[in-house]
Amino acid sequence: MLTPLAYGLAVVLNLFVVFIGARFLLVPTASAAGYGVPARPDGDRAYLTVKGVRDLSYGLLGLALIAFTSADAVAWFMLVVALVPLGDTVIVLRIGGTKAVAFGIHFATALVVLLDAALLFAL
Repeated sequence: MLTPLAYGLAVVLNLFVVFIGARFLLVPTASAAGYGVPARPDGDRAYLTVKGVRDLSYGLLGLALIAFTSADAVAWFMLVVALVPLGDTVIVLRIGGTKAVAFGIHFATALVVLLDAALLFAL
């Protein structure tokens, strides 16, 4: 019972990160607004592209780990990668984004990723 839940959550989280990364590459301005730090009208292409590539890469790496390694390896990956949404929480708050986005999206995501890491470690 625990194995499908832990792996299922890991797959969903990583697919979601792939989606976010692809969205930042395809519709960067809308993605930045959803992230909580809107892009400046005159650009910010580097920030938007880096964010897209980073998220796309993390999501694909997570899916590869799920497919080809052990639960422990996936758990360690999820534990470490939880630093990304925690950092995103701080970024949104420091740049003047709303607390609702910082905590309701980024911090909540970090908690779910940490929960999944704990489930994977329990296998």
